[in-house]
Amino acid sequence: MSLRICILETDNLRPELVDQYQGYGQMFKRLFSQQPIAAEFTIYNVVQGDYPSDDLTFDAYLVTGSKADSFGTDPWIQTLKEYLLTRYKRGDKLLGVCFGHQLLALLLGGKSERASQGWGVGTHNYKLAAKAPWMNPVREELTLLISHQDQVTSLPENATVIASSDFCPYAAYHINDQVLCFQGHPEFIHDYSRALLEIRQQALGEQVYSKGIASLESEHHGATVAEWMMRFVAHKPESVKG
Repeated sequence: MSLRICILETDNLRPELVDQYQGYGQMFKRLFSQQPIAAEFTIYNVVQGDYPSDDLTFDAYLVTGSKADSFGTDPWIQTLKEYLLTRYKRGDKLLGVCFGHQLLALLLGGKSERASQGWGVGTHNYKLAAKAPWMNPVREELTLLISHQDQVTSLPENATVIASSDFCPYAAYHINDQVLCFQGHPEFIHDYSRALLEIRQQALGEQVYSKGIASLESEHHGATVAEWMMRFVAHKPESVKG
């Protein structure tokens, strides 16, 4: 039985990247096809107002990254927040990456904002701060491709930090068995990160750009995070016997 995942795509790629990469939804589909748990994915571009009809059910809802700010006031962001809050209150499982990670933190009582640390680009290493049964395969540290200038600066009170670094203290978190979010991009590949760095070279400045390019020599654990996400969705906590 395949898991059914709804991908809520929160961006349109830059025109010069569309031919090669299509969109974040397709990038996630390619990533998840490499992990061992069977899953089917349907993509809805919420920037364009596209949402699943009420009669469709999914095992989880994944919110992608975006060039928009999670704390932005665009009408589509407000609509998405209302939709996700409804899903959360219904007990649905929610996954978030980058923008999605920040938006869900914000929505559920935390804070996200422009980071005083500046841009995070290239590959980044995190210490793992928690263990859970769905965090399989087990890793001592996590490396992910990143591209962000916003961060979660305060977590919802019931959230548990999974991964952190000095640069990004709340790099991944979960809320019980319902919400799982990562600041880093498991769906990115090195070539896409390199293309983003080239496009943003002037905005980043030479030092950040050069360091980011050099860091792309390192491997990343996107496939591990993809497997963790699907194990999280498939995980059914043992009921408490009373």
